[in-house]
Amino acid sequence: MERKTKIYLSGGVLLTVMILIAAIWLVRSIQSSEVSLESDDRIQVTPELIESIKAIGQWEFLAVSDEQLVDTIRKGIFSDDHLVRIYYGTVRLGIDMQKTSDNWLQVTGDSLTALLPPITLLDPDFIDEARTRSFHESGRWKPEDREALFHRAKRQMLRRCMTKENIESARQNGETQFRQMMKSFGFNHVSVHWER
Repeated sequence: MERKTKIYLSGGVLLTVMILIAAIWLVRSIQSSEVSLESDDRIQVTPELIESIKAIGQWEFLAVSDEQLVDTIRKGIFSDDHLVRIYYGTVRLGIDMQKTSDNWLQVTGDSLTALLPPITLLDPDFIDEARTRSFHESGRWKPEDREALFHRAKRQMLRRCMTKENIESARQNGETQFRQMMKSFGFNHVSVHWER
């Protein structure tokens, strides 16, 4: 009976010694290992970020309101017919983010270079037909005549609003807005270029 007790006590001592050795090893390994936290200052441009920027869709940088007086005269035998109408519209200039090329964003550290699509007319239906008024009308005019006058007014508005100066102003506004958005993502240096 005594032998069994001794073996039992020896097994318990052996288990205790093993637990102590494991505890000492664990404490020493924790003390000897250095815990350091490092921060990764690099900004990751993920496909999700690129898609969220593209999801903006059309991005307006300049809106130019215009009114156009357009007239036409039809010569008659006894009298002339006159049609004079006033058209109002807002020409919106900007970019369509869906038209960005592949690799339009390049990132190096905290610097970003962007290649944006060219400034274009965002909405070809810019004339507000509800505000269009006849200023003077004499004689009989067909819907085709009014349609021709409408298209002439549209061409004239585009010629007055889609100028080099307005396109350049839209570019400058676009660069400012894009640069601010990218800086809010953490980029310190943002370079913006435009496709031709």
